[in-house]
Amino acid sequence: MAKGADQSVIEESAAATKTTHLYELGPRSDRRGVHLISMHCPSIRLWYGEPDAINNAIGYAKFRARSHDAVIHVYDEAGNVIQTHDHAGDFKEP
Repeated sequence: MAKGADQSVIEESAAATKTTHLYELGPRSDRRGVHLISMHCPSIRLWYGEPDAINNAIGYAKFRARSHDAVIHVYDEAGNVIQTHDHAGDFKEP
C-alpha cells in the first residue's frame, strides 16, 4: 500500500520534534562515587560508588536513552566537561 500525503506529513513532523535528552555525570561532593542526573527527569539522581562507576553510569544512561537521542556529559571535580558521549536512540518496535 502506497503512503498517502497525510502519512508523509506525519512522519516528517515526528522527525522534526524528536528531542535530545541530556544526562550529567560527575563526582559527588563527599568523594564517595559519582552521581548521574537526567535533565529530562531532574528528580531522579543515581549514585554509583563501585570501582567502574563512570562506565556503569554511562551504560545506564544509554540504556535509558534507547528510544531517544541523548548526550551524556562527564564532569571533573572542577566542573569541567572531560568527556561527551552522543547516543542515537535506535529502539525499534518489533
